[in-house]
Amino acid sequence: MINYNPKDWFTFIFHVHKADTIRKLWPLMISVAIFSAIIAFLELNYLKLAETTYVKNIGMMHNLLGFVISMLLVFRTNTSYDRWWEGRRLLGALTNVSRNFAIKIKSLKLKEEHVEFFEYGIPKYAFALKEHLREKQYFGKNSFLIEVDGGKHIPNQVAASISSKVFELQAAGTISQEQLIILNADVQQFTDICGGCERIKNTPIPYSYSAFIKKFIFIYVITLPFGWVFSLGYFVVPIVPFILYVLASLELIAEEIENPFGSDANDLPVDEICNNIEKHVEQILR
Repeated sequence: MINYNPKDWFTFIFHVHKADTIRKLWPLMISVAIFSAIIAFLELNYLKLAETTYVKNIGMMHNLLGFVISMLLVFRTNTSYDRWWEGRRLLGALTNVSRNFAIKIKSLKLKEEHVEFFEYGIPKYAFALKEHLREKQYFGKNSFLIEVDGGKHIPNQVAASISSKVFELQAAGTISQEQLIILNADVQQFTDICGGCERIKNTPIPYSYSAFIKKFIFIYVITLPFGWVFSLGYFVVPIVPFILYVLASLELIAEEIENPFGSDANDLPVDEICNNIEKHVEQILR
């Protein structure tokens, strides 16, 4: 995730970051500019269709379609941002549950080996969930405390190990039945958070909807020179690529943030959150 000052307008305007959509779109923008120049050249020098009333009014179609495409893009962007924000809420809940669980373990005044287990196990779940959402595997350090099978759902294995440890403490009489219920509620929240993150990651926007928006943007932009060349002339050459940049950028941004757990510039700071969980749990238990 990019850390920035939202009040620094100068940097936003004149600095091109590697995450800027113009880096991805410039080949297509140049192609559209060349196409627009060809249409303008043919119309102004050979075809001269501006004298035909019906052809000249073709730009009215773009006024109507522009409103429709703007509504689609607003819905698309809002939907993706909702997924991004829900992912941030789930990661915030993971941080809070990890801290609360560590505080409760601290208050029980357990033996050193039990505290060591939870000091390792709680942040291990956060790191395992991060790598699971990125379709990687995480085994972590000191794996003798919690053994995992790489061929299975690793966050579930870590949660199962933590749950087994809690029940083991209760069976040994180290904690009471009431304390078991309180601790078990936090352990269950780990799995609930994992399920919520998986729902976001594994449920992309429907294919037909995404494909339609892309086709709509392309057809809309590629027909703009035909409708605007009569009134703008060669000015369609810079204007049409700029319109493509605005519309396509909204779609690219929506695509990037709809899965917020990756390592893209606009994704959530998952690595930083996991490191903070590890640091805070260690501070609480030591």
